[in-house]
Amino acid sequence: MRLTVNARPPFSLSAVVGSHGWVRLAPFARDPDTGALVRVEQLDSGQVVALRIEEEADPGGAGSGVSVATEASLTEAEGQEVTDKVGWMLGLDQDLTPFYDLAREEPKLARMEERAQGRLLRSPTLFEDVVKTILTTNTAWSGTIRMAEALVSQYGAPLPGDPKRRTFPTPDRLAGTDEETLRAQARLGYRAPYVLALARDVASGELDLEALKDSDLPTVELRKRLLALKGVGGYAAANLLMILGRYDYVPVDSWALKMVSREWYGGEPVGQAEVEAAFERWGEWKGLAYWFWDWSDTG
Repeated sequence: MRLTVNARPPFSLSAVVGSHGWVRLAPFARDPDTGALVRVEQLDSGQVVALRIEEEADPGGAGSGVSVATEASLTEAEGQEVTDKVGWMLGLDQDLTPFYDLAREEPKLARMEERAQGRLLRSPTLFEDVVKTILTTNTAWSGTIRMAEALVSQYGAPLPGDPKRRTFPTPDRLAGTDEETLRAQARLGYRAPYVLALARDVASGELDLEALKDSDLPTVELRKRLLALKGVGGYAAANLLMILGRYDYVPVDSWALKMVSREWYGGEPVGQAEVEAAFERWGEWKGLAYWFWDWSDTG
């Protein structure tokens, strides 16, 4: 079965997929030959399907959206669910025109509209994105990849006919385990109680994470909600805000400190205040300006 999902132009699937490292975290993957984004997903009906997402071009050659292929047959409701999930993952309805208008005046960002950059790859659920963000803290990127793969391989639902391919585990599935098991089997370390508490709060209905995706709360209030989650600090909250399409905060980590130091302070040590000051003029777009800043000629 094949579905077509339109995108607000300009759009580039490769730009979204390459926006950050999420594509390397299971169950996301990228076909090295075609560039297609692939993923195993469990639908609300319980059916587990493999999705293959490829860019569709209009007659003029510009990206106009994506096609989503699956070998499974889908009901109308399942087809709509896949369409909605893909639209969210790729930010297909995002309007970045105000940001592009500002970026044209900055040489470090001037080609963003031309390259259709600005959208960030997201997971279908905020639950998955919060868990994966927690997995990025205080570890090397290889550790994040390993922990995500362990959660998927041990707790994800298998794809019929290819059980080695699995979904990201649902909150219910993780809520049924315990801290010791997550430490031992998924090797989550100190993150285990955070992931377990999040899963149990979501599974019980005490926490409605998905409602935050469409929340009209001011960003400062939304940030407070994210900071209230165990395991989510300032960096993680800023990262999650960007995934939610809120760019008021810069996700400051050691790499940000290093690059801002080299770009504006001659290599002298800087702190979070200096990083935020460097992008303050971008206002509600400061996080996005930082994320896509051209650091290529920074020493």
